[in-house]
Amino acid sequence: MNSTTTLETSGSTDIETPHLRVEPASSQPLLTQAEIESFLNGKNYRAHKFLGAHLCEVDGQAGAHFAVWAPNARQVHLMGDFNHWSKNGEAISLKSSSGIWHAFVPGVKVGDRYKYHVLSSYGNYTMDKADPFAFSNEIPPRTASTVWDLQYEWGDREWLQKRAATDYTAAPMSVYELHLGSWRRVPEEGRRPLTYREMAPVLAEYIQRTGFTHVELMPITEHPFYGSWGYQATGYFAPTSRYGTPQDFMYFVDYLHQHGIGVILDWVPSHFPTDAHSLYCFDGTHLFEHADPRKGFHPDWASAIFNYGRYEVRSFLISSALFWIEQYHIDGLRLDAVASMLYLDYSRQAGNWIPNKYGGRENLEAIDFLRELNHAVAQDHPDVLTIAEESTSWGNVSRPSKDGGLGFNMKWDMGWMHDTLRYFKRPPIHRKHHQGELPFRMVYAFSENFILPLSHDEVVHGKGSLFGMMAGDEWQKHANLRLLYGYMYALPGKKLLFMGDELAQWPEWSHESSVEWHVEKMPYHAGAQKWVGDLNRAYRSERALHELDFNHEGFEWVDYQDSQNTTMSFVRKSRDCRDMILVVLNFTPVVRKNYLVGVPRAGYWKEILNSDAREYNGSGQGNCGGVQAGTIKCHHRPASISLTLPPLSALFFINRLD
Repeated sequence: MNSTTTLETSGSTDIETPHLRVEPASSQPLLTQAEIESFLNGKNYRAHKFLGAHLCEVDGQAGAHFAVWAPNARQVHLMGDFNHWSKNGEAISLKSSSGIWHAFVPGVKVGDRYKYHVLSSYGNYTMDKADPFAFSNEIPPRTASTVWDLQYEWGDREWLQKRAATDYTAAPMSVYELHLGSWRRVPEEGRRPLTYREMAPVLAEYIQRTGFTHVELMPITEHPFYGSWGYQATGYFAPTSRYGTPQDFMYFVDYLHQHGIGVILDWVPSHFPTDAHSLYCFDGTHLFEHADPRKGFHPDWASAIFNYGRYEVRSFLISSALFWIEQYHIDGLRLDAVASMLYLDYSRQAGNWIPNKYGGRENLEAIDFLRELNHAVAQDHPDVLTIAEESTSWGNVSRPSKDGGLGFNMKWDMGWMHDTLRYFKRPPIHRKHHQGELPFRMVYAFSENFILPLSHDEVVHGKGSLFGMMAGDEWQKHANLRLLYGYMYALPGKKLLFMGDELAQWPEWSHESSVEWHVEKMPYHAGAQKWVGDLNRAYRSERALHELDFNHEGFEWVDYQDSQNTTMSFVRKSRDCRDMILVVLNFTPVVRKNYLVGVPRAGYWKEILNSDAREYNGSGQGNCGGVQAGTIKCHHRPASISLTLPPLSALFFINRLD
């Protein structure tokens, strides 16, 4: 640090000290009164452009401007590599009337580490805090913020133009969820994870080969504890440095975009950890979180809950959301644990929560925040998706706020996931007694824009793998898993599958190890992988399987009541009804010969997918490529086809009008 440091004040008088020269406010344009006021009023959705550390020049001197919101601090000292981490003396501090402390420091450069040494106005609280708006951080377990420049030359214009022209309600969307630290590792180097740049071409090739449209990354916002999987975030404006620099992550997104793959981020505005260097008790008071633990502490995750009613917190969170969209070209944000935000009594016993002003359990402040967030994203980026992980029956999650909704584009169908996995765990001989468990989904299927998720949450904490959940011996487990995937891809709704599940991986997921890539060479597992790839390709290419994912006109039951044979059949339709796909599902290991199914029209019904085909390591039963519909009426339909239903199978037949 130079012997003279320049600091902005709201006054116009220069004060000379041995280590400090205060400059008039006009010498530093980053922090304007308009920006400050909009931040304080909860309407500054790009607060990262003036808060945090920004490289700049003042009066011909290169350095960085620092600004941090700490309204209840008695003093804030900036400490870092540039002043030998001094907490006093040459360290600088000044509080503006807004509660924002700010200074220009000459000589600061990219890569310099820093923190704020905060002395609270309340009691003897002092703490070294990382910058809430930092663009980069040290590699954990170190916790300092890092000065960074976010310049990058993007090459994904074609992707962004295509994205802007795409209506994702009518487009195929098949998501591959993954954890960057455990998707693939380097055994020769201590099993370290791949970096952002190393992963980009390997992942892109794999996603193209398996046919997914998007990847969804479990949170990559900086987090101190690797075992939190990123869900305990401290750096809401910084990609974790475990895998590289901010530019490395930009390269990762850019590379996937240039290869036709969308990128969705898990983003966590529901809670944050109480680590000493983080947002928690930032200036000696509960600045970002509620002070009362009945509203501000989450019992499930031992973490703090944002105070959504505080305007500055809204500016912080919405700025973070738009930052990832604008700075990193992210295509969608999946919001974690939305239910925990909506309900004041979420995971709380009676007496341990505070009702809203009307005496209800709804968190009115969180509801307003979510609507404001979704409106801000939709207004400036209508082609970017917001997706809710919402596990209750809260209504209109994916409906516009003007219609009383929360404004999300899509919602995870957690009910479908629970009902379906419970069913597939049942031995086939018992399934006929539970025939109604699967069709129930169609009662509410079009009440929201649903994604059907088989996510990481289903293969951790002792639940085992999806393969392990399936009933039966090894052959039946693989057949059941293929049937499960066929059933998911046949239903209306977008799709999501967690890494390793496409390989029928044996063990449950562990963040400390890689996907078991060696099983790709084993017939059963290679068959599962090929089946998922073929499902993805059919889902993307066949209009009937995706055009009306969110519209009841695209779905028609044929028979869901055949409990004696434990089968179901239905039709998916394209918007113009010229393409129809009949799906027939056999949930038992018994081969059904001459099984009659009604169809909407005569003609040839081509078998396009059969989960029992030998190429998937099935038994090879089938219908010789297709069936001509006969004139026998069945299931109240004008025509019918006679089928062989293979054991534990999903069959897809298409009929097109020329």
